[in-house]
Amino acid sequence: MKTATILARALVYGAILTVAIAVIGSVVGYLIAGSAGLVSALIGAGLTALFMGFTALSIVLAARVTKGEASSTLFFGIVLGVWLLKFVVFIVILVLLRNQPFIEPLILFFSILVAVIGSLVVDVVAYLGARVPYVGDVELPGDAERSTH
Repeated sequence: MKTATILARALVYGAILTVAIAVIGSVVGYLIAGSAGLVSALIGAGLTALFMGFTALSIVLAARVTKGEASSTLFFGIVLGVWLLKFVVFIVILVLLRNQPFIEPLILFFSILVAVIGSLVVDVVAYLGARVPYVGDVELPGDAERSTH
């Protein structure tokens, strides 16, 4: 299975996770804190979609730049660079949302916490279901001698 297939599966699972966080978080947030709880849960769900999209984009971009050479230093540099960008964007968003009257901090925290744990689970499930081979048809030293005897 190719990387694109794994990413597609992870994005589909991520979309399901985002919708689940939006629906369940909105209901719980509204019941606990009214409209501020609802908005906070929706922001948490939106951050889930945004950051899962950043992850997929970084892998696609790195694969294109390195022409599919996943063991390239440049590949990992691009993925790490986008990860750092995600971190900076996350901090900027939190600073902008700090002390806003339409935010319930505890609801936002828990929706982000569920999003982080859920996105890790999504990535693992997508990869484990991919059946990616970890060995190939390689000829080891001495194999040619054994096949002729």
